[in-house]
Amino acid sequence: MRVQVASFYRFVPFGSEELPLWRARLLALGSEAGLKGTVLLAREGINGTVCGPASAVAALLALLEADPRLASLEVKRSEATGAVFHRFKVRLKSEIVTMAEPSAQPALGTGIPVPPAHWNALLDDPDTLTIDTRNHYEVALGSFAGAIDPGTENFSDFPAWVERHLRPLVAQRRPQRLALFCTGGIRCEKATAHLLNQGFDNVLQLQGGILNYLEQVPEAESRWHGECYVFDQRVALDHRLRPGNYHVCHACGLPLAPADLGLESYVAGVSCRHCIDRFSDADRERFAERQRQMRRAEASGVAHIGRVMPTVGG
Repeated sequence: MRVQVASFYRFVPFGSEELPLWRARLLALGSEAGLKGTVLLAREGINGTVCGPASAVAALLALLEADPRLASLEVKRSEATGAVFHRFKVRLKSEIVTMAEPSAQPALGTGIPVPPAHWNALLDDPDTLTIDTRNHYEVALGSFAGAIDPGTENFSDFPAWVERHLRPLVAQRRPQRLALFCTGGIRCEKATAHLLNQGFDNVLQLQGGILNYLEQVPEAESRWHGECYVFDQRVALDHRLRPGNYHVCHACGLPLAPADLGLESYVAGVSCRHCIDRFSDADRERFAERQRQMRRAEASGVAHIGRVMPTVGG
């Protein structure tokens, strides 16, 4: 069965007393409509990815957009064969995308949005410094040629990278502009807000992120190389927004290329090249037991909720 997948976000001020009410309303609708996915709510806004019948997704978006503050909700849609999440969750958080930098407030100003149709010209301009704001494991699957990879483990590492590496690089190369991009646009909102707050100027961002670029730019004209990591069970999408060739490690949730499955470090559901040294023997035995339970559930036709994925991003 094909389902619709919708990713959305909006930086808007919510009162702390509103958040539990929004959570209850969204949980009720999601349960009734048969949605799956995760929605994050914080005083700075909303961020989520859900999947389900198109009518159910439309009902959720209609509920959100009925609030005037969310009328211009940033939404990206795609399709999948079957659910790409196990359950429906609505979580209250301190941030809808975690940077842990209070000065980064998109409501006070963000980078100039660049439509996908104009992005290639920026990439070709030697006076543009293009920066991939995603984490290293996402960049490893695909990126724009020539883009700078900060090599971050988490988005909260970005401010430190700016001070240690980007500021000296800008002083050395003196680019006319900085052009940032991410998966769906949300991280760029905070990343560009942070750069502006730190005194950088001529800061731009890819409007709607990589997913919007892949949707709008013909493959023959595309400067994108590889696949785009997404925070659901599809793992990565190709240029036509179809599930790509990557798998996921059920132990750590990080992506694996087909060749990684043949490495000695890979044991299904237990370890991979990313996490072989991260967990103890007790952890791996626990993972192995979970894997056995998953296989028994699959053999009996019962769904087993055991998938590990990194935190929702964009």
